[in-house]
Amino acid sequence: MRIVRVSFLCLLLLSALLCTPTRSAAENRFSYNGSYPYRAVVTTGMIADLVRQVGGDKTLVETIMGPGVDPHLYKPAPRDLSILIAADIIFANGLHLEGRMIDILERYSRKKPVLFVSERIDSKLLRSSQDFPGGHDPHLWMDVSLWRKVVDTVADGLVEFDPRNTAFYRTNQQILGQRLEALDSRAKEMIGSIPQDARVLITAHDAFYYFGRAYNIEVRGIQGISTDSEAGLRDINSLVDLIVQRKIPAVFFESSVSQKNVLALIEGAQSRGHSVSVGGELYSDSMGSPETREGNYIGMIEHNLRVIASGLGGAASKDKR
Repeated sequence: MRIVRVSFLCLLLLSALLCTPTRSAAENRFSYNGSYPYRAVVTTGMIADLVRQVGGDKTLVETIMGPGVDPHLYKPAPRDLSILIAADIIFANGLHLEGRMIDILERYSRKKPVLFVSERIDSKLLRSSQDFPGGHDPHLWMDVSLWRKVVDTVADGLVEFDPRNTAFYRTNQQILGQRLEALDSRAKEMIGSIPQDARVLITAHDAFYYFGRAYNIEVRGIQGISTDSEAGLRDINSLVDLIVQRKIPAVFFESSVSQKNVLALIEGAQSRGHSVSVGGELYSDSMGSPETREGNYIGMIEHNLRVIASGLGGAASKDKR
């Protein structure tokens, strides 16, 4: 009987040790002492690009959600769990973007560094989310100046995880930060070239709020912040009214969202005598294929700027690297 009681106490102690939350990489609970490159697993392509740029050859980056994948609806597969187990450090967006993965990521944070890159953004800069009461809109990358702050968060996380290479990460952080500052200026210039009365961006879901706020363009999404929400007939009819009344020339597809609701807008406007075109396809919740220019964050944003400016009658200037 004594043996059983002791064993039971040991099990309780072991369970407590395994279940006690540990601090994340951002708070320096896990320090890397292995060989290079270490394995950095990230949830989305936008974050993966930042980790590659800042981490350089010190990191081997693996992305769970590839091109065309909607993170709002993504269901983790057994393969993903294997990838997470093998990771040395994990990066995720947070703010409910990876809705169906959040619980899994939080469990892994007890065993290895998991950094939610949105956590250090001042909540005053974030938009409240109707889809998640008490939460915020997760689409930070649509405002280049906000995403510039995320570069600092990634760099801080890598420095605290791997302090031996602090100077290396800080140099890369500075270089990437300068490139994003230049991109932010180009974005303001290109969207500013659109005639004021045509400066309305209508997309498949509400992913472009931060973009609109940063670059002075009105934004309307058919679905909500999360594509897990459904667009009702009233939502579609309301947007058709807006398109017809203001003679909006174009609406836009998104690469990771179904086109059906956008097509319904076009048909609705046509039935009321207004011809509206498809301005093009935008990248919202995922980037392009890795071998394309849209497969990195700067290329993705430049693509969106060209498509939006061209579709709404602005000047689509050539990219400047």
